[in-house]
Order: sequence, then C-alpha cells, then structure tokens
Amino acid sequence: MNMKKLPTLIGIAMVLGVLVGTLAHNMAPSPEAAKTIAGYFSIFTDVFLRLIKMIIGPLVFATLVAGIAGMGDGKTVGRVGLKAMAWFMAASIASLFLGLIMANVLTPGMGMNLPLPDAHAATDLKTGSLNLKDFITHLVPKSFFEAMATNEILQIVIFSLFTGFALGTIKDGVGKPVLAVVEGLAELMMRVTNYVMLFAPVGVFAAIASVITKQGLSVLTVYAKLVGSLYLSLALLWVILIAGGYFFLRGDVFRLIKTMRAPLMIGFATASSESAYPKVIEQLTRFGVKERISGFVLPLGYSFNLDGSIMYTSFAALFVAQVYGIELSLTQQITMLLVLLVTSKGIAGVPRASLVVVAAVLPMFGLPEAGILLILGIDHIMDMARTVTNVLGNAIATTVVAKSEGAIGPAAAEEVEPVEAVDLPVQTPLGARA
Repeated sequence: MNMKKLPTLIGIAMVLGVLVGTLAHNMAPSPEAAKTIAGYFSIFTDVFLRLIKMIIGPLVFATLVAGIAGMGDGKTVGRVGLKAMAWFMAASIASLFLGLIMANVLTPGMGMNLPLPDAHAATDLKTGSLNLKDFITHLVPKSFFEAMATNEILQIVIFSLFTGFALGTIKDGVGKPVLAVVEGLAELMMRVTNYVMLFAPVGVFAAIASVITKQGLSVLTVYAKLVGSLYLSLALLWVILIAGGYFFLRGDVFRLIKTMRAPLMIGFATASSESAYPKVIEQLTRFGVKERISGFVLPLGYSFNLDGSIMYTSFAALFVAQVYGIELSLTQQITMLLVLLVTSKGIAGVPRASLVVVAAVLPMFGLPEAGILLILGIDHIMDMARTVTNVLGNAIATTVVAKSEGAIGPAAAEEVEPVEAVDLPVQTPLGARA
C-alpha cells in the first residue's frame, strides 16, 4: 500500500466507525447487547495496539542506543539532553498553567453542586504507587528483559542511555560490530513498523465503532461544556506550541505539521501516544530530522513531554473541585500544579493513564478520588484530543532540538515511499545519519 494514502484511509475509517457504531447502537436490543457488540469491535483495536506494543520496546531501544552511540561523545549527548529537557519543562509548565487558567475562566464543573460521595467510593484505578520516592526508584529497571516485556518506556530509556554511552566509547574497536547490529535492528524495526501501520485504518475504525456502539452519539454531547472547554484549551495550547516552534523553525513548522498528519490522526483515533510513536519516527525522518536526534529526543519526550496529558491533569482536578463545590485557593492550585508537574512525568502513552495521575493527586488536596467516575464515560473523547496534542508537542520539540544541533537535512522526496527513506548506514560519523 502507498503509505502516502494512510492519512486518507484513516480519515475514512474514522467516519465509517461513527456510522457503523451508530447503526450498531441503534439496532442493539439492550445496553448489555451493545456492550457485547462493542467488545467484538474492540478485538481489532486490541490487536492493533498489541502490534504496536510488540515493536515499541525494540524500536525505542535500537533508535536510542544507535542515536547516542552515533553522537560521538558524552558532551554532545549531554548538550542535546539538556536542550530537550529545557524544552520539556517549559512546555510542561505552560501546559499546567494554561489548564489552571482555562479551568478557572470557563468553570466547566460549576453549578453541578453534587453531594460529596462516600469516602470509600472506589474508582478501580491503582494510584497508591504514584509518589516521588517510588517514581524515582521506578526509573531504574530491575531487569532489562522485564522492562521490555512490560513496555516500561522510562526504564528502557535508562538502560538504553547506559548502553549507548558505553557503546559510544568502544565503537571504534570491538564495539563496531555491536553498533552495526544495533543499527541493523533499528532499520529492521522501521520496516516492521511500516507493516504494522498497514493495520492502522482497521484499528482506528474499530476503536471509534466500539465507543459509539457502547454509548451512542450521546457520548459526543454529554458533558458538552467540559469537552468543549478542554478542546478549546488544547487548541490554545496548540497555538502556544506552534508559536514556540515557529520561533525556531519559522515557516517549516507548518510543513512539519503537514508531514505529521498520519501519526496525528492515529493518535487521535486510538487515544494512545504509543500507537503513533513508530509513525512519528518515520515522518520525522521524512521531514529531514537526523535519526541520531529523533532516536534520542523522542523517547525522552514520550516520558517527560506529554503536553496534552499534563494540561488535562490540572484541568480535570479543578473540574472535580468545581463539581463538588470545593474552593481551592490560588496557593493550593499552584501547589497542585507543582505536584502534578512531578507525578505526570512518565505518564504511560496509553489510554486513561492521565486519570491515574489525577486520581492520585486529588486526595492530597481534599478532593474526592471518586470524582474521577464523573468523567470516565467521556474520557475517551477527551483522551483523543490530549493524545494528538502529545504527538504534536513531541514532534515540534524533537525538530526544534534537531534544528539547534544542525541535524535537519533535506526532506525525503514526496514520491519516495517512507519504507525506503529510513536506510541507516553502518558507519556513522557525527551528523551523518539520515
């Protein structure tokens, strides 16, 4: 299949998903039957997401190790990492504060005045381990194979950093064949990625159809104020991110957005940042970003730079406070933002991971954890928007860092298939990888 047609096919799949889901919802004799039918649709979504998870660990490991080893020295790695983290922190702070401002201005939960729920109301979300101590210790894997098996991206990144640094110091000796193997693995995983992406339209169709079948078109209108407020806030965040990208990239930032159409649509439809990751790497390469930069910065971004998810955490927490009529002082709100800034790092790029962070933070400020139940029903609609924002934010961040390092080459020709645009040379002097 011509991969240039993928965005069109995904768009068609989304429309068909709405139509088929609506038909199935209306024909289902009962809510239980609708849920059963939705379960059959979700089989295809689960298969697609499993295919993505199948390649995500080896892809991150290979691209990150090859990228670090190809940089030449530790100073270069440190400089690139510092630039990336500076951008990530600036974007995270901007996202959190924008969420706070918009939630206070739009007040999506004001007026509901719900009674406080039972203190023992459960949310079925595991939140006990989300604290600073456990977060820091969780960074270091007990076993590389365990990290790969569970797709713990942060742990894979840590192991890959050590491996890349070590390989970079010995690549001119016995490390040369090892580097060749790693680069070969990176190329192999890129090829596998293209094959997996052939199933993207099917996964997207099934994801949309499943949600609509289960909840009907009403899912698009229930809590319209909350959804509309969040989408407006994320649109403003897009403006900020694009403006920041324009400052460094000028008009190329708009060409970048056009290049990223397919991964943006995949992320939006599946509500999973992980599902878009392989395509983001591929499209950044087509844009001209050297893989030694994208292979290093993008995995970090997927752990530390989920702009849409980070903004949503502050927005959702204040929504819960408004719903129950609990007033938080400005000091409390700013303190909450600082807590969220820490706990949101390492959010898994999978659906509803942000809810876990929100549910963990709510009790710290006297807010009922069960308030999360109010937005579970429409969380998928909001998750789609914040996921596509995550994808955009990481694409811009990676490209800006690459621009600052002079690591953007000529874009791949439009008529060239993406699968042919990711060839990696075996011997890679600094800056030579395409």
